[in-house]
Amino acid sequence: MHTAISYAPPEKRRPSGQSIHAQAVEILGLVMKHRRVAARSPCEDDTLCTACLRPHLERVMKAIERDEPVVFVLPAFPAKSPNPGKVLGPTPDMAERQSLAFLNDLCNRIGAVYAPGARIILCSDGRVFSDAVGMNESDVTAYQQGISALIEELGASALSTFNLDDVFPGSGFDEMRARLMASHGQPIEELQAAVRAGGEAQRMYCGITRFLVEDATRPDMNISKTALQKECRERAYHVVLRSKAWDGLLATIFPDAVRLSIHPQSCGSRKIGIHMMETADSWLTPWHGVAALVNGSFTLLKRREAEAAGAELVFQNGRPSHYVLDDAASLNREFGAADGEE
Repeated sequence: MHTAISYAPPEKRRPSGQSIHAQAVEILGLVMKHRRVAARSPCEDDTLCTACLRPHLERVMKAIERDEPVVFVLPAFPAKSPNPGKVLGPTPDMAERQSLAFLNDLCNRIGAVYAPGARIILCSDGRVFSDAVGMNESDVTAYQQGISALIEELGASALSTFNLDDVFPGSGFDEMRARLMASHGQPIEELQAAVRAGGEAQRMYCGITRFLVEDATRPDMNISKTALQKECRERAYHVVLRSKAWDGLLATIFPDAVRLSIHPQSCGSRKIGIHMMETADSWLTPWHGVAALVNGSFTLLKRREAEAAGAELVFQNGRPSHYVLDDAASLNREFGAADGEE
């Protein structure tokens, strides 16, 4: 549940002589070191791209002027993928633990250069589109509770959570989604036209379709791959519509927050795409993969990739947690084979 942000005003706000603009750029630079950039973006290797900084500078500068923490909103941590070839199960594991620790550490690093620090509100969107992606409501609830428990266990005081249950307490899940779409939804025809036009809308739609196909591709599926792809293309429209509605609602609730995203973003986007773990896949997230300790560092993989590379499964507190792989070369060979198959 989202809790009020409090802080103790420090005596010194910024180094003597440093302008508010310069400090805002410094803060955003810390975040953008870890950004997810859309393929073939002109600023792929430019951390401080002026066009990418521009949409966010005003909000950060406003926080500095008010001597307040910089607040970020990140729609993320919906629930685990239902595909056992990608994840270890329905509850948070080492992938989430590492990601939450990273986000809290990022806020601490901002606090080292800007005394009031930063806060990240994790706005779980699992309830927003659970019925459209094949998630069980009970799994969404358990996952959300698990994320809150991990935040507390880690002492990640810079993080808080917010979800659809907080917006419409006491309502049924279908009613929550209906009320969200009634207040912030758009006609599906508008989205379909935007997808046909290409650009950002088409890129997002194709990415969501890919996830839906992956999640539904299991040994026990009883429809053809062609039929599955057609079904997922239809469902993807509804997932994107729900996500856009959630985005609109968050903008009204947190109007001064800097918007983060777990999806790759194009140059100049009003969102900053962010990686929470090392991964070779710019679309992969902790809830679609597993953590693998490779030569002493965690990286994010799909479960089947870790197992194909010969990684060893590690249990913690009686539950599968992550994989350990001592031979990074075997992982490289596995990725090479996969690339060749495509």
